Amino acid sequence: MAEPTSTGAAPGPLRRRINRLTSGRLLVIAVLMFGFGFAMVPIYRKICEVAGIGVLTQRDVEAQDFARNTQVDRTRKVVVEFDANSRGAWQFKPQERSVEVHPGELVTVVYSLVNTQPRATAGQAIPSYAPEVSGRYFRKIECFCFKQQALEANETRQFPVVFVVDPKLPADVGTITLSYTFFEVGGLPPRAAESGAPRTTAGAAGG
Repeated sequence: MAEPTSTGAAPGPLRRRINRLTSGRLLVIAVLMFGFGFAMVPIYRKICEVAGIGVLTQRDVEAQDFARNTQVDRTRKVVVEFDANSRGAWQFKPQERSVEVHPGELVTVVYSLVNTQPRATAGQAIPSYAPEVSGRYFRKIECFCFKQQALEANETRQFPVVFVVDPKLPADVGTITLSYTFFEVGGLPPRAAESGAPRTTAGAAGG
């Protein structure tokens, strides 16, 4: 008499237990993925603190004196391109896509940020550079990325970035791409620390 063959199906109680475990694990993964976006900035900040990078909270305290005392190299031009990305219901973009600058020249560009949500929100911009080596020679005197920024519901604001390119930038670097990613973060920072940036509503700004 032939032995009964197994279909591979687990008994009812065992199958239900496996399903519950699988569902629980998927739920945990979903929660972790959802929370990862909000946790990214604090995690990134901690990594920067440990590594001594400090691109989120520390400003280049010597940049202003550097710009004041550095000779402008008018024999050379560098193209600086600007890019912007946002995570969440934000609109974030530079008013100019690129500028041509002389190393040592003080330059100001403006980014526009729109909160499209019907509630106050806060965010943090994280900069990056391409080629990566150019970040060492990109000296920012003023930047919204030095701290978290808060916007009221449907508010539009303009943020200046004041910088100088170090004349010691390697000769083979003719283009620098400055890219910002703006992340929404939990909690609203004090608005008193953000005086000076003009404010309008998203509708008044024409989108």
